[in-house]
Amino acid sequence: MLNFMPKKEYLREVLIHYFILKKSAAESYRILQEACGKHAPSQDTCERWFKCFKSEDFDVKDKERTGQPKKFEDQQLQALLDEDACQTQKQLAERLNLAQQTISDHLQATGKILKEGKWVPHKVNERQMEN
Repeated sequence: MLNFMPKKEYLREVLIHYFILKKSAAESYRILQEACGKHAPSQDTCERWFKCFKSEDFDVKDKERTGQPKKFEDQQLQALLDEDACQTQKQLAERLNLAQQTISDHLQATGKILKEGKWVPHKVNERQMEN
């Protein structure tokens, strides 16, 4: 198989084609699974799109959704930690207006751990060890 990774919109257009040919969502899923492998949409996704098509909604673009997670840069988090490294995850979450789990994930991704009430790098270099 080629290194072809289809875009979501392309796969949705293919689903419209199968819908017009009176294929079922399950059958369409099996065909796409065989053709695209791991890049194929899930069976639930195929069924959800077939419901849209049945209600005559053929728009394959992603729609704006409410409640998407607020995006922020790690620099904002780092600035708060530079300001006061003793803040809890809860305090950081409140100040950035984010979920505490989001803060936890970002701290872990940046290699920070809580030691003696301060957020410090998980791996320290020689200069940091001297301090």
